[in-house]
Amino acid sequence: MDKQRRVLLKLSGEALAGEKKTGFDEETVRAVAAQVKKSVEEGVQVAIVIGGGNFWRGRSSKAIDRVKADQIGMLATVMNCIYVSSLFTYLGMETEVFSAFTIGGVTRLFSKDEADAALNAGKVVFFAGGTGHPYFSTDTGVVLRAIEMEADEILLAKAIDGVYDSDPKVNPDAKKFDTITIEDVVEKRLQVIDLAASILCLENRMPMAVFGLEGEDSIYQAMKGNITGTRVTV
Repeated sequence: MDKQRRVLLKLSGEALAGEKKTGFDEETVRAVAAQVKKSVEEGVQVAIVIGGGNFWRGRSSKAIDRVKADQIGMLATVMNCIYVSSLFTYLGMETEVFSAFTIGGVTRLFSKDEADAALNAGKVVFFAGGTGHPYFSTDTGVVLRAIEMEADEILLAKAIDGVYDSDPKVNPDAKKFDTITIEDVVEKRLQVIDLAASILCLENRMPMAVFGLEGEDSIYQAMKGNITGTRVTV
């Protein structure tokens, strides 16, 4: 029997907020859910990490220290995972939410064995709470979970449609890469994911694909291996 494709999808919290830029936009989440559902029905194993930027962006006040600010951000990712997983369930998918720290009966504490069993059972698995520690971004949490779960690839659904040599919003002549090595991403300090996460990918040979969230069926196509954005190779 062929090994099932296993991917870790990273969604930004801001993307879930739609035009409101904060909170949730149900229509946007439903569109994501429809694409994930098709992929799961075709045998793809899907794990999801969601950023918290629709609720919290770093230190919004100098009165809050970095540790507390990061803890608030981790809790924002938990809220996002609970909301999105609930909507996925409503639309007919089985889901499981694991967090990096104990939250009573709200989520399950992360266990590789339990997450692996859930994926093998056809459930969509959500990883909340980042790494569970301050000073590590959601990017680092994404890469860590992808490595732990032996994912085939990390899929980064972004507002921008790939990796560029400079910010295309600032530089109209910015060059988009169809393919780039993770070594070049690290060397050139390209803002695909943060540096610590990029080095973790490099050391563990974890490939990534970056694509625009708003493209038609972009998530579904990416889960099939059809990338119109940028492949980050190892």
